[in-house]
Amino acid sequence: MSAIFEILDKDAGGRIGRLRTPHGTVETPTVMPVINPNIQLIPPKEMRNFGAEILITNSYIIYRKEELKSVALEKGLHGLLGFDGPIMTDSGSFQLSVYGSVEVTNEEILGFQQKIGSDIIVPLDIPTPPDVHYRRAEEELAITAERLEAARKFIQGEQLLAGPVQGSTYPELREKAASHLKDLNFEVYPLGAVVPLMEAYRYAELVDVIAASKKGLSPASPVHLFGAGHPMMFALAVAMGCDLFDSAAYALYAKDGRYITVNGTYHIEKLNYLPCSCPVCSRYTAEELKKADNREELLGKHNLYATFAEIRLVKQCIKDGKLLELVEQRCRAHPKLLDGLKKLYTHSSWLEQLDPATKGTFFYCGPESSSRPEVLRFGKRLDRFSLQGSVIIRTGPVKGEKDYDQILTFKAPFGAFPVEMEEVYPFNAEVPKFPDYESLNSALSNTLKLIDLNPEAEFTFICEEEFKHPLIEEIRKRAKLVYRKDWKKE
Repeated sequence: MSAIFEILDKDAGGRIGRLRTPHGTVETPTVMPVINPNIQLIPPKEMRNFGAEILITNSYIIYRKEELKSVALEKGLHGLLGFDGPIMTDSGSFQLSVYGSVEVTNEEILGFQQKIGSDIIVPLDIPTPPDVHYRRAEEELAITAERLEAARKFIQGEQLLAGPVQGSTYPELREKAASHLKDLNFEVYPLGAVVPLMEAYRYAELVDVIAASKKGLSPASPVHLFGAGHPMMFALAVAMGCDLFDSAAYALYAKDGRYITVNGTYHIEKLNYLPCSCPVCSRYTAEELKKADNREELLGKHNLYATFAEIRLVKQCIKDGKLLELVEQRCRAHPKLLDGLKKLYTHSSWLEQLDPATKGTFFYCGPESSSRPEVLRFGKRLDRFSLQGSVIIRTGPVKGEKDYDQILTFKAPFGAFPVEMEEVYPFNAEVPKFPDYESLNSALSNTLKLIDLNPEAEFTFICEEEFKHPLIEEIRKRAKLVYRKDWKKE
């Protein structure tokens, strides 16, 4: 485990952790509100009122503006912003991605961040955008690697150093970059140049980028998803192992008259009601908020309240072992997020290695639940069951079952398992009475595998008539299959 990052609780790839910095310990997952040194919609000293423990600002903006630079060098970064907690500083890479160049070197901006007392220092990496040619991504990644190696030698004090993971939309480059940085022992690992993916709702590709980067890093390393500030995707990103987010959305959206919720964003002019009970929404009606002289400030505050409310819910779900249920609910807010959810479960084999083996209760939320790590884990362990003699498989108690040598319960999406395990996680699952196709497919496939693994046993499967699936006929070839309505009528 990292000396600066302690993991307290885990669920799926998500975790609750403690990140130690020179200006205090931060509990993750959390959001770092972005502070523009020139324009502060909400003063940094008020950020704790919303739940912020750490902020992020841009050292390049401070470096380039003489009046800000002089104050920062004299009073320090925390004095400049009026915030006594941890502050992370970006290096100017964002400006580099937008304008193509910056008027500072890697060494200059590293030294400046160090002098003004940044808690987490970011080198001047090359943020390679999505969809570029592989050769360009590879060449820019090599430049970034050189700069990060130089930064690691340069920063050796108590300040934390971030090692951004680049590689565009090429998973193999992301994993290669992450693996290289892991050996250099950075304290925080931001995943860079992902904002264009989020802006275009390319969540499936974002999932692949995160997964590839995480696979190259140590599981104990804190990961920052750069530019991820909308609460609708926090649960998904946390489930993949992201610990830190930064949000300028609260202010940018407020300026544009937009109102953030976990299910998407509304234009305030189109709202008749405020679907929130934060201090702003409890005090104002929709009409009053539209006409308020300080509307932008009030919207910014609401957006922050909504942002941190979701972070707290994500943390509670990790505590309760319910994170994947929250992910599946949130990803139904937008079709592109649903693409992200489906892509997430293509990485179930990797997630299964991180996911705790014991939790509370498995809740089936939809077809995607059939691909959860718990279901995959069960399928991989079917060879642990040794069955002999007469075996009955049923969905619920039936007459005469005690005449059989062994009794198995059938529950989708898992399949057949010993009746003695019905109250054990995950077989205590809450599932629909009528399984969907995907759930039945998983359960019947596992049942067929179990039958094939135990050729000496004689199986009887008491099947529900509602189970409409081609694999039913495959089971009929290997076992005696009787519909429940016909049981004991023979």
